[in-house]
Amino acid sequence: MIGVYDSGVGGLSVWRELYRIMPEQDYIYVADGAHCPYGTKPIEFIISRADAITRFFLSKGAEVVVIACNTATAAAVDYLRGKYSIPFVGMEPAIKPAALASKSGVVGVLATANTFKGSLYNNTLEKFASNVKVIEKVGTGLVECVESGNTEGEEVDALLHRYVDEMKSEKADAIVLGCTHYPFLEGAISRIAGEGVRIFNPAPAVALQTKRIIESLDSPKSSNSRYLFFSTGDTKIMRSIVSQIDPILSDCVFETVVID
Repeated sequence: MIGVYDSGVGGLSVWRELYRIMPEQDYIYVADGAHCPYGTKPIEFIISRADAITRFFLSKGAEVVVIACNTATAAAVDYLRGKYSIPFVGMEPAIKPAALASKSGVVGVLATANTFKGSLYNNTLEKFASNVKVIEKVGTGLVECVESGNTEGEEVDALLHRYVDEMKSEKADAIVLGCTHYPFLEGAISRIAGEGVRIFNPAPAVALQTKRIIESLDSPKSSNSRYLFFSTGDTKIMRSIVSQIDPILSDCVFETVVID
């Protein structure tokens, strides 16, 4: 059983990559919808939510936890690894591949305020982005758009122009998606950024790292895979996104739960 969680539905962008390469695994997904978004909340609060959700996963038999949230990874992954013995996989900012791929030497990063403050992001920046110019933009309002099921249209475009236009004017040819909600806006981001700008989504790499860990555990595979989806808020948008990932998943378990 692999536990996957995010402040909301954004982590499903990671879940779909896990499902794509390991459909035979059991999964339990938690959207902490009652407390979404995490982007500007106190670090201590995010850690307390991570701890509570991890205990929930353990009660359900999870052997690996994927923190499918850049903000929660930055705030809580070290705490969780210090407290629990199971493996935790966090989000790694895709700074390195973006910096290596950039021909203009300018990279845009779209993330939350807490992600930009985190040591993980800043250590990655120092290590891999010393030779490029990095333009950081806090994507205020984008998480809320995705959480409401709004991934295209005038409201989304207006917000994205606010963040992407400056990157374009500075000749950025790579944009890093530093929040797991943002891949659901990738089509709109790519359209507004225009030709010649590559979008970097770390979710496939996170899924591959999780697969390596699962293989190292050598746990027996389920003969009848289970996909469970829980939210501390509403499950409507989550159900819709999961059904879009694979229509056969529409009959999975979707429940609202209290996790304290």
